Amino acid sequence: MSQQLPDVQASSPDVTVGLNRVGVTGVEKLVKLGRRDRDPIVLMAEFEVFVDLPSWRKGADMSRNMEVIDETLETAVSEQAYRVEDVCGDAADLLLEKHDYTTKAEVRMEAEYVTHEKTPESGMATQSTADIIASATATEEGTSEEIGARVTGMTVCPCSQGMSAARARETLRGMNVEDEVIDEFLETMPQAGHSQRGHATLTVQSDGAPEVDLNELIEVARDSMSARIYNLAKRPDEDHMTYEAHKNAKFVEDCVRALAEGVVEHFPDLSDDAIVTMKQSNDESIHQHNAHAERVAELGDLRSELETA
Repeated sequence: MSQQLPDVQASSPDVTVGLNRVGVTGVEKLVKLGRRDRDPIVLMAEFEVFVDLPSWRKGADMSRNMEVIDETLETAVSEQAYRVEDVCGDAADLLLEKHDYTTKAEVRMEAEYVTHEKTPESGMATQSTADIIASATATEEGTSEEIGARVTGMTVCPCSQGMSAARARETLRGMNVEDEVIDEFLETMPQAGHSQRGHATLTVQSDGAPEVDLNELIEVARDSMSARIYNLAKRPDEDHMTYEAHKNAKFVEDCVRALAEGVVEHFPDLSDDAIVTMKQSNDESIHQHNAHAERVAELGDLRSELETA
């Protein structure tokens, strides 16, 4: 007769302190997303799974967490889920159901997503990538879900550009160019400024699945920076990107505010209590540090601020 093994994780810990998040990270799974009248998208996704742990319990049953993830993702693949955030929501609900000691379950997912577009001047077909960000939190009160993306673009520093414009004005005056001509030239031809690769993150969270389109969120994020960038670029495309970026110089703070403006403009039917997370990080080109700005707010607050501006 086999002897039943003891459940050590269900025993009492030596130090009776509760924990907010216990689980697993770095879980890689294929997720298949169905698209109506089109071929499905297959994503290689990386998951994080957490539950809270009461002070009286030693462990959180890691193998059970993995069982839930496997079960949920296999269901998603076979049934072709249409929202990645719903995959997270289903997993969070199952976690809550299978762990009778927990009061909150969290599932987070990231995956690389490819979009198809054309270069701005040569019109050549190319691809761009974005990192999908999805998550869900389940409690006895219900399940909230989050969807969004992190994209890469280009920014130009307005301060650096302002100094270049002042130098150009001084130089042209030294060449006896009239002030009216200088003003017209500087208005038409933006001056140099140090540029950097920027990373914009935009997510929306609500009770249940947010009523937003992932591709539209990606477009809002890409448009928030000085200029878009492309994997493929001919010389006319490079000229276009350089000119557009310098014509639209932005600090990291400007980019976050552009994200807020874009969400309010593009999602008029989204509930006021939806939580919007907006971040901008720039890989600085002339500094050893990077620049960062962010805002987390309910959509109703953003609408109020923009209406009174």
